[in-house]
This record gives sequence, C-alpha cells and structure tokens, in this order.
Amino acid sequence: MITGRFLAKLDRLGIAFIILMLAVAIIVPVLALAIPAKSAFAIPPYVVALMGKYLCYALLALALDLVWGYCGILSLGHGAFFALGGYAMGMYLMRQIGARGVYANPILPDFMVFLNYKELPIPWWGFNFFPYAMAMVMLVPGLLAFAFGWFAFRSRVTGVYLSIITQALTYALKLAFFRNDFGFGGNNGLTDFKDIVGFNVQADATRAALFSISAIALVIAFILAKAIVTSKYGKALIAVRDAESRVRFLGYRVENYKLFVWVVSAVIAGIAGALYVPQVGIINPSEFDPGNSIEAVIWVAVGGRGTLVGAVLGAIVVNFAKTYFTGVFPEYWLFGLGALFVLVTLFLPKGILGWLSSLRRKPTPAPPASLAERSTIAEEGGSAQ
Repeated sequence: MITGRFLAKLDRLGIAFIILMLAVAIIVPVLALAIPAKSAFAIPPYVVALMGKYLCYALLALALDLVWGYCGILSLGHGAFFALGGYAMGMYLMRQIGARGVYANPILPDFMVFLNYKELPIPWWGFNFFPYAMAMVMLVPGLLAFAFGWFAFRSRVTGVYLSIITQALTYALKLAFFRNDFGFGGNNGLTDFKDIVGFNVQADATRAALFSISAIALVIAFILAKAIVTSKYGKALIAVRDAESRVRFLGYRVENYKLFVWVVSAVIAGIAGALYVPQVGIINPSEFDPGNSIEAVIWVAVGGRGTLVGAVLGAIVVNFAKTYFTGVFPEYWLFGLGALFVLVTLFLPKGILGWLSSLRRKPTPAPPASLAERSTIAEEGGSAQ
C-alpha cells in the first residue's frame, strides 16, 4: 500500500529515470564483460570506471539538490562529506592490503611504517571488517553534519553566512588531513588498493560490479529523496525555503526540519564518496578542496535545482564536458566552467531540465478565426449592444 502510494506520486520523468538507471546498471556490465573487445558495442574497462565516477558525482549532486533545491541551504562544503565517506572506504581498502604492502607489515599500512608508527591508531580499529567500514561511511558524515547543523540552525545562521561557514569547514578538514601526524596518509592520501570484499579491485568484473552498485545506489537515493520531498515533510521544507520566517511564526520548529534533511544529504554524499574511491583508486586531501564543493553547486545549477533528476543530469553533462575539454583545452577549462555557470544563471535560471520542461509546456497559438467565425462574433457583439 505504501509502495503504491509512493509510485502514484512519481511523475513520468521520475519513473523514466529509475527505469533508465536500472537498465544502465545491467547493460553496461554486459557490454563490458560479455562482448568481445573488438566489437563496436564493447565498452573498455577505463570507460566503465569513468562512467562509474560520473554516477558517484551524480549521487553527490542529488544530495546537494536535496538541501539546496528543496530547503534553500546553499552548501559550499558538501565535498567534505563526500571525502569523509571516501576516507572511510579507503581505510577499509588499506587494511585489506595486509602483508602485500611494500613493507610487508600485516597490520600497519605502508605510510605508517614509513613514518615509524609503532601501533595502529585508534581511529583505524575495526576497519578490517567490511560491515564496520560501511557503518562508518554513513556514521562519520552523518555525525559531523548533525553536530554542525545542530549549532548552525539553532543559531539561525542562514544565507551567505551559512555558505561561508560550510566552506570554512571543508577547508579546515583539508588542512587537517594534509598533516602527516593526523594518521590518514598526509598529502599522499590512501592508495595502492588490492581487494574489496575479497575481489581484486583492479579486475574488469569488479569495476563493472562497482558501476552497477553505483547506479543502483543512485536509484535508491533518488527514491528516498523523492519520498521526502513529496511528503508533508517535503512541503514544509519547500515552505522553509520560500519563507522561513513565516513558517517559524506559524509554530514550526524550522531547525529540526533543516537538520533532518541536512543529515540525510550528508549521508548520501558519504556513500557517494565511498563508491568513488575504489573506482578511481585513490583518496587524498585534495577531495576536501572547496573548489570541488563549488563545482557540485554548478552541476546542480546547470541541471536544474529543485528537480533531483536535473542535478543528476547536470553532474553527468558537466563532468563529461570536463573530461573532453580538459584534454583538448586544458588551460581554458576553468574559464569555461565559470562562464557556463554565469550563462546558466543569466539565461537558464531553472537549468537544462527546467528549460526543456518549459519548451514542452509552451502553449501553441490558436489558429486564426475564419471569415464566417468573425462575422458571427461581430453579429453577436452588435446584438448584445
């Protein structure tokens, strides 16, 4: 009954998106593994990994759209939650290396042996177990978001001030993770992964499986976000976005609404980071860079904020363009990205998806009246007088 009620709330675009993602989760691995490499339909392994990275970025954009598009919280620090989830996954992958590392230490990762660590730091305890690591993937970003949101929202910090604080948060984490004595690999980060749940992380089949898992995770996150924004709670979120003071005067605890969606968004971003790391093979403090969080804002703006599907579309389109143009015009890509954001803000304020929707809903002009119809209208007007 609940499932049927939710499906009734899904529009045709949402249903089409779910079907498309599920189809992609099946078709891409088949074309990558079951089709001969010389076939025109075969997908090379590096393309599978690249598309998997795009899906992780799309998951991050979806998380950001949930708070920005529906609650009006412009976060310039969502890259921090993404990176924390990535580090949690990276710590698990490092523990799986064991004695196969350069220094053949069964307990300590190579960088700890190099830095003369005598024992495994407490934050690393338990990360040799996959369930514990997955719990940390969600728990660490979620707890940080809860602590940050508890103080920020109850202090009624909003607008540009909140955006600046979120940016300061991710920059502070970047500086902390750059330190070698912080215990997370310093500026080199975590890399040289071997296995994930017993499977070779470099194998083509593993990469294809990670791609499918990323697509399915994106579908689940979309369904969760859609369920939130189409519920009564979602209507209250939209009211907070449009007129927070009025909602507060009506007796709603605005900070609780904002805190809940903020934590959910952070957890989704952490999961995106965890899926990202085994597909790219490294996680380092550069993922905390504020520029990455600003790029995520651009993805959502380009695709269309407040649509969920538009955020996914914007992330894939912008990152595909980034992959292409950084190879052709590497010196000018950042200028192009900035120009794209300005042009979208000026001429496509609702993003690509909003523009496409306006074209579809554009009313068709009525056909001109015939001579007989004009005469009838004139006669009716004269008789009325």
